[in-house]
Amino acid sequence: MKRMNYLLAGILIVSMLLGACVTTETPTAAPTNPPATQAPPAGGATDVAPTEATAPEPVIIKIGALYPLTGAVAATGIASKEAIEFAADIVNNSYPDLNLPLASEAGLPNLGGAKIEVIFADHQMDPEIGASETERLITEEQVVAIVGAYASSVTATASQAAERLGIPFVNAQSTSPGLTERGFQWYFRTTPHDGIFSELMFKFLTDMKETKGVDISTVVTIHENTLFGTDSSTTQQNFAGQYGFTVLEDIAYPHETADMTSEVAKLKADNPDVVLPTSYISDAILMIRTFKDQGYAPQAILAQGVGFTEGSFLPTVGKDGDYILSREVFAADLAEAKPLVGQVNELFMEKYGRELEGATARSFTALLVLAEAINRAGSTDPEAIRQALLATDIPADQLIMPWDGVRFDPVTHQNVLGTGIIVQAFDGAYHTVWPFDLATREIVWPYPAWSDR
Repeated sequence: MKRMNYLLAGILIVSMLLGACVTTETPTAAPTNPPATQAPPAGGATDVAPTEATAPEPVIIKIGALYPLTGAVAATGIASKEAIEFAADIVNNSYPDLNLPLASEAGLPNLGGAKIEVIFADHQMDPEIGASETERLITEEQVVAIVGAYASSVTATASQAAERLGIPFVNAQSTSPGLTERGFQWYFRTTPHDGIFSELMFKFLTDMKETKGVDISTVVTIHENTLFGTDSSTTQQNFAGQYGFTVLEDIAYPHETADMTSEVAKLKADNPDVVLPTSYISDAILMIRTFKDQGYAPQAILAQGVGFTEGSFLPTVGKDGDYILSREVFAADLAEAKPLVGQVNELFMEKYGRELEGATARSFTALLVLAEAINRAGSTDPEAIRQALLATDIPADQLIMPWDGVRFDPVTHQNVLGTGIIVQAFDGAYHTVWPFDLATREIVWPYPAWSDR
């Protein structure tokens, strides 16, 4: 009996010793969102030294892009979005056959091959939304710079928000001259503005008088009533006087108006040689349809680009758009003189099923200019990027634009090397007709009567 008690006691002691070796704590759960730099152990091993881990993913640099992605001009905003995505793809991947900034190798070489991620925001053509979305991109999305914002009125408020928060804002398309006269330190504009374009238009009209012998002396400006239209009209009237043309009337109409009957009736009564419209796309479509309805045909319709040159304008109005003239910054037929244009345009068409045009080519170029500056800065520090933008000097042969290059004025931050061309619509596409040494089609003048088409 005593031996049995000893045996039971021994078993009890052994059980207690074994139990002490087993933990009773609940295992710690793995973090659901591990740090971006934390890589899983290779091959399932648990004791791999940090130097043996898989290489970390390239650094991602966020850039904001502010465009109208819904509403009346959404088609332009979406097309610009595609162009910016295409430019980012060229930066992030190797396109050695393209003589473009950063195309020869993948990523930003001065930042260890860092990749660009573009964060898009929809401003809906509303200046207040543009400002608030700019703030959100900077404070919440942590973008290091912004491109945008198409409409001059939205760019005015959005760039003001970027200025207050100290973030570079590169403007691709807004052409109100006053945007670069505000003394801003963080705002840069790659596109020529309407002062440059308006003088170009009157140089063209003067050349038509002197070279082609056409009789032109009077003009009428007709424009939508936001910042874009009013600034354009003021600038056109100033240059008309400088170049010896008489402005018979300045006609303003409400942005996105539903009717232009009275405005076109005024044009018919004034009977100018040349009509100078400044419109966004819905107004441009309505204007040309009202011209047709009233049988109105001046010697020339010479548009301040934008609505008349957006990608969906000519497909919408069809042959009614033929023979319209416009100032432009880009045309696909520039490929005849500049092969790079054809290379890039072909790749864009393969990817998106459409050609580059003025708005998209400018968006594409602005993103490349900004990325090139970030690479030279070798940093995502906003001040370093700003200083790099100030030192930008991209030659003409690295651009698809018909510019002499990109170089910013040290005070206004306007690209001083930007210029334009005059295009005319034929069979659903715009072709370069001036300067005459770049022309791919002979200009049709005067604008044919509707009854003659």
